[in-house]
Amino acid sequence: MAKENNDLMEKIVSLCKRRGFVFQGSEIYGGLAGTWDYGPYGAELSHNIKELWWKHFVNEQENIFGISTPTIMPEKVWEASGHLSGFSDPMVECKKCHHRFRADQLEDKKKCPDCGGELGEEKAFNLMFPVNVGSSSDSVAYLRGEIAPGMFVNFKNVIDTLHPDLPFGLAQIGRAYRNEIAPRDFLFRVREFELMEFEFFLREADWEKYFEMWRGEMWKWIERVGINKDWVSELEVSEEDRAFYSKRTIDFEFDYPFGKKELYGLAYRTDHDLKSHSVGSNVDLTYFDEETKERFTPHVVEPSMGHGRTMLAVLVSAYREEKMEDDTRVYLAFKPSIAPVKIAVFPLLKNKEALVEKAREVYKTLKKEFGAVVFDDNGNIGKRYRRQDEIGTPWCVTVDFETIEQNLGVTVRDRDTGEQKRMSAEDLVNFVKSAIQ
Repeated sequence: MAKENNDLMEKIVSLCKRRGFVFQGSEIYGGLAGTWDYGPYGAELSHNIKELWWKHFVNEQENIFGISTPTIMPEKVWEASGHLSGFSDPMVECKKCHHRFRADQLEDKKKCPDCGGELGEEKAFNLMFPVNVGSSSDSVAYLRGEIAPGMFVNFKNVIDTLHPDLPFGLAQIGRAYRNEIAPRDFLFRVREFELMEFEFFLREADWEKYFEMWRGEMWKWIERVGINKDWVSELEVSEEDRAFYSKRTIDFEFDYPFGKKELYGLAYRTDHDLKSHSVGSNVDLTYFDEETKERFTPHVVEPSMGHGRTMLAVLVSAYREEKMEDDTRVYLAFKPSIAPVKIAVFPLLKNKEALVEKAREVYKTLKKEFGAVVFDDNGNIGKRYRRQDEIGTPWCVTVDFETIEQNLGVTVRDRDTGEQKRMSAEDLVNFVKSAIQ
């Protein structure tokens, strides 16, 4: 992929709007920058990605436990984590038009990119969203800027209830909020987003071993979810660019149409977080080893994956254009496991009662089995194929006259190759089951 490809980005944004994947947030009121709504197919794709992530990093692991914590947390949590003092971006304001910009994203640090006016002095802009809780304006809390603190503050609860042996992890998927100065690049940088991550608690001596283990699992996940691994590269974050508590951080960068940007992160956070929250809460967050009779503060390796950035990387990886004789076929080559629609069922003709009746019968059978199945009789077969191609539906099933007159089964069309073959409804169920594993 070329480093900059605005044409591709425009095509993906247009397809997402046209086919009901992503809409501008609050669009009928003019929209709110940095917010996006997922339409019917976007919501389904989103759900499938999260479900697959949970399967990969929680259900298929022996020692990862899932939790879910609130998006609002008290001020003291964020004081202890360092977010109130250090969670900021450099901001400059134009003295003429008063537009604000992130200083680290400007080529010319002195001139406004909008009006050419003089830029003011650089200031630190905190990204946290404060909220007043209850009837007292003195009771201040914050929308979480990260989901990690929810796992650290529940460390003792999990220790006391499950009594897990080290190493173990706490995982969650949830929303976070950052008051971005300049949200941009579609789903990449937004003000409300979801994270998929876990904190893996371990002994200090073992951190390198498990850092490498989760590094490998993240590469497996990248391939499993359908991100083009040839467009992913690792960046070893330098000491001066790492968070002060991190001893090692790797960024997984993806070659988006607007350039190479961070997709995921893998960090060794040492024992900073548990110690900070232990001091801030005055609660002991150490671990007692029953075998060695040793009490200590565990260290942490954190694989962190942005959900929206995953969605965008999957869309970019799946987008295909195929030149035909007098047309261009556009389709999304999703992995069947995450495709928002698994199967579309067509009657060859919508005005032939026998075809429609049989197609409905096949549809109900498949719907009961797989859920993500649609019935489509709108337009001719060619238009239906194009519509389902853009949605990313792996298989289109057509009921024709040979289906009902000669009992030859249904016609199954493969999205990627366009090839068609006949099979019985029973064989189709088994075929799809094996393909979406």
